[in-house]
Amino acid sequence: MKQLSMFQIVLLAVFGALGVAGVLVFALAVGRNSGDQVGVVSIWGTLDERAFSAVIRHMTDNDQRLSQVTYTEKDPTKYREQLTEALAAGSGPELFLLEQSYTLRDAGKVVVIPEASLPSEEFKDTFVEAANSFLIPGGTVAVPILVDPLVLYWNRDVFATNGLAEPPVFWSELFTLAERMSKKTPSGTLTKSTIAFGEYQNVENAKAILATLILQAGGTVTARDSAGILAPALVPRNPGAERAAESALRFYTEFSNPAKDVYSWNRALRNSRVAFSSGDLALYVGYASEASLINSMNPNLNYGVALLPQTKDDRTITSARVYGLAVSRQSKNPGGAMTAAFLLGSKEPERLLSDALGIPAARRDVLSGSDGVAAHSALIANSWLDPDPERTAILFRAMIENVTSGVSRLTEAVQRADQELGQIIGL
Repeated sequence: MKQLSMFQIVLLAVFGALGVAGVLVFALAVGRNSGDQVGVVSIWGTLDERAFSAVIRHMTDNDQRLSQVTYTEKDPTKYREQLTEALAAGSGPELFLLEQSYTLRDAGKVVVIPEASLPSEEFKDTFVEAANSFLIPGGTVAVPILVDPLVLYWNRDVFATNGLAEPPVFWSELFTLAERMSKKTPSGTLTKSTIAFGEYQNVENAKAILATLILQAGGTVTARDSAGILAPALVPRNPGAERAAESALRFYTEFSNPAKDVYSWNRALRNSRVAFSSGDLALYVGYASEASLINSMNPNLNYGVALLPQTKDDRTITSARVYGLAVSRQSKNPGGAMTAAFLLGSKEPERLLSDALGIPAARRDVLSGSDGVAAHSALIANSWLDPDPERTAILFRAMIENVTSGVSRLTEAVQRADQELGQIIGL
């Protein structure tokens, strides 16, 4: 018997979930109607419980349907394991917070919202581009509620000391900045760094950064072929196509090469977020939600937040973590859970959640009335379908470190990563 590919397994799980969801189409449809009941609905997630619960209480003042909806915050380091165990034991929540990178891996755990209840075109018109990863054949796995985009944090004092007033707009500016702002001892030891690029283990968000550089270069990590099958895309299949992954990897690893004038980072240094918070790193690429953490680490740090720098080919792209509410297949109240997901995914609740948590809403109509870097970044964020976030993290680390350690040349590192990506997908 031929072994099923990962994509085929996911597809079978999706069809099974759609079978469950089919009986709930009516319940979902009336979930948008003010007369429908919700009942007891528990929500699990990793976002702040006080803020999330406060929004639910506020919404309950105007809509009693949410009166029995509760939210429980879980430790991010244990969330995946606890959720899987609880669902397997039949004691999990009715709704759980799902990050879009887990769409394929967790599709079998959710009741899929069918296309008839939330058409894909309506989904795309309502939510940001990065949320499209929630869409699968036949429906969507979650109702998007929040978007946490990558942004550029910059140290105003370090820039001012070097006679500079503004952060870079284009990545090409980093070459000059690195030569100017990185400081080394006579023996070559870095004491001040411009940006933490070129390594993996001590670069916070290294996988997301490199994947974003690939997207900005015009490529992607995975893509569906003409038959709708997910396939690796680090190596272009069309002869003569731009080798975006190689270009991105070459740029990223330049800054960890001691032989280069732009040398700015190495694996012996502290974690990049710690280095930035301490004032030893001029630029830090992180998620918008990290601002509160940076503030707590150093309340006196004089920093600003800017859009992620771009290439010079008119592409304006960043990436983001998108959080959505997914209905558990083990839910004892799937109809009420779907209704609650739609209610919390409507305009006013998303605006309140965004304000309370300091993370942009996933709805375009909320973002259109918002100012600031985070909101703008959410609108230009993109995403790619990740077949298995933990395994692809190992793949990205190997791709980077094989180049920086001299084990592989750029082309070889990307080709090996592309082959391993195919194995993860199951092709």
